[in-house]
Amino acid sequence: MTSDDASADLRELKATLASVEAVLDLPSLRREKGELEAAAADPGLWDDAEHAQEVTSRLSYVQAELNKIADLHSRLDDVEVMFELAEDEDDQSARGEAGAELADIGKVIDELEVRTLLSGKYDERNAVVTVRSGAGGADACDFAEQLMRMYLRWAEAHGFATEVYDTSYAEEAGIRSATFAVNGPYAYGTLSVEQGTHRVVRISKYDNQGRRQTGFAAVEVVPALEQTDSIEVPDEEIRVDVYRSSGPGGQSVNTTDSAVRITHIPTGVVVTCQNEKSQIQNKATAMALLKAKLLQLKRDEERAKVDELRGSATASWGDQMRSYVEHPYQMVKDLRTGFETADVKGVYDGAIDRFLEAGIRWRRSGEKSE
Repeated sequence: MTSDDASADLRELKATLASVEAVLDLPSLRREKGELEAAAADPGLWDDAEHAQEVTSRLSYVQAELNKIADLHSRLDDVEVMFELAEDEDDQSARGEAGAELADIGKVIDELEVRTLLSGKYDERNAVVTVRSGAGGADACDFAEQLMRMYLRWAEAHGFATEVYDTSYAEEAGIRSATFAVNGPYAYGTLSVEQGTHRVVRISKYDNQGRRQTGFAAVEVVPALEQTDSIEVPDEEIRVDVYRSSGPGGQSVNTTDSAVRITHIPTGVVVTCQNEKSQIQNKATAMALLKAKLLQLKRDEERAKVDELRGSATASWGDQMRSYVEHPYQMVKDLRTGFETADVKGVYDGAIDRFLEAGIRWRRSGEKSE
């Protein structure tokens, strides 16, 4: 990298960081930090454990955001000095180190820039993800389990907590469906672009003749419910069933009928929860899941009405938003954005940030054109 190239890249990164700071509104973040620190110092804060958790969690997030911006400014200043020293001493090795550091800084700033594109009403919230197997038999069920693992690994890599609410195992392999929470800043806004139909093409492990098989899985992402949300679900509109929790192969993991299934009769929405030992806890969690899904349904209906008034048919992305090809070649390709990679294993291991970034940018560009 020449000194002119480095200077141009540095100017561009500094300009991008300045625009990110404008969107994040650093003065407001600093004021919020002071208010949260004062609240956290209140001796009576933990009298309300749930509120205390919200305060400390938000404070941690705000501090991390401000520290990240300050660290980026420091790194940009340092890398500029690194390039100047490398140029003065004509040190090729030092140029290489400075170039690698500049590329790493660019990646972090890109991630921050993508975050600024998440401005939807619920984007800041935690996410509730449901993965369901579709057509394709055992391969589809196995694929659905791979997708679940992919999202859990992604969340782990980003330090997001996860909680599996319910898993319905298939008889031969994999899962019929699973619902889990991903708890972290902007988890919903980030993962919402994963909603849609995912397709896998591979040599079947479950076909005696080793033929190529295509399987499908559906991913649904809704924002987690918060106390400020207002939605009433009358008792007469729901049916509650209890049953015994079970694991893979039907192995009993509970000796009582503690698992809960709730059906919302008017809409047909069904939610289940079996991760808690208590039927009461499972019912409370299932009701929260139901309300979250009904809120999303209401939002989708409102959006569909607006789209209808516009004469537009863009309320959904349609089928097969992403293909995972394992045979006869290796490729994962997003059919909306065109982004692709040959690292199928890496994707299954949770390396989906580039897909998420491309999806967020794609969605934002669609919103601007409407």
